[in-house]
Amino acid sequence: MVILDGGLATHLEALGADLRDELWSAKLLLENPSVIRQAHLDYFAAGAEVATTASYQASIPAFVRRGLSAREAEELIVLSVRLAAEARDAHGAGTVAASVGPYGAYLANGAEYTGDYDLDEDGLADWHRDRWHILAGSGADLLACETIPSYAEARALGRLLAETPGTRAWVSFSCRDGEHISDGTPLKDAAALFAGDPQVIAVGVNCTAPRHIPSLIGRIEGKPVMVYPNSGETWDAADRRWLGLADPAEFGAAAAGWHAAGSAFVGGCCRTTPEHIRQIGEHLKAG
Repeated sequence: MVILDGGLATHLEALGADLRDELWSAKLLLENPSVIRQAHLDYFAAGAEVATTASYQASIPAFVRRGLSAREAEELIVLSVRLAAEARDAHGAGTVAASVGPYGAYLANGAEYTGDYDLDEDGLADWHRDRWHILAGSGADLLACETIPSYAEARALGRLLAETPGTRAWVSFSCRDGEHISDGTPLKDAAALFAGDPQVIAVGVNCTAPRHIPSLIGRIEGKPVMVYPNSGETWDAADRRWLGLADPAEFGAAAAGWHAAGSAFVGGCCRTTPEHIRQIGEHLKAG
């Protein structure tokens, strides 16, 4: 059993960061990197064994669109790994997972929850390639391919993994229900892309409603399963705010159930906090 961290952006906002920006948490790599380090430390203190870096939206095209050079963009991507490593070292233990966000995160239009892309598999591989190789050489322990909504994008990332044979990774999909990833592909089929890949340590689901997790766990075969859903709240895009409530204790109890159902890695995504992660640990101990 490995306890992952929770929503990085959620905790950064709790620490006072304003993330109303297309770069989301990655904008703090420019403006306030120390608060990212603190967020990682807080998750480690809460019981997380993994720090997932602030590189989810930190792509070279996104930084260049902001006016930086490609070289400056590369330095910021590497900085995201260094901050997580510094927090791990200060804590005394842990794993650094370099976040590889989907193409949809760059589009900043919600496409990471639909898979509605304007690039095919070849175009997606080309778009991801530069950041992939930077992160693969950054000193991170592994790459966290997260919130992948598209079968074509999963195939593209598999091609990039083969280009870096010394790199380990996990692959986690965003799902629309208890059976399909966001573009409508059955999760069983998407997960099967990596079942025989020795570089992939786990396959799973993230940023998906908790109510779908029990069904989704049973659709992954051939690899350890990981789940780190969101809090179950819903995003009101018109008013740009979250609706609903999320109780950390209830989340922790549910996480113990996901572990019992077969998930070897458990954590949280959007709208989860260090307290959610602490509750996961408490409920696993109680179990």
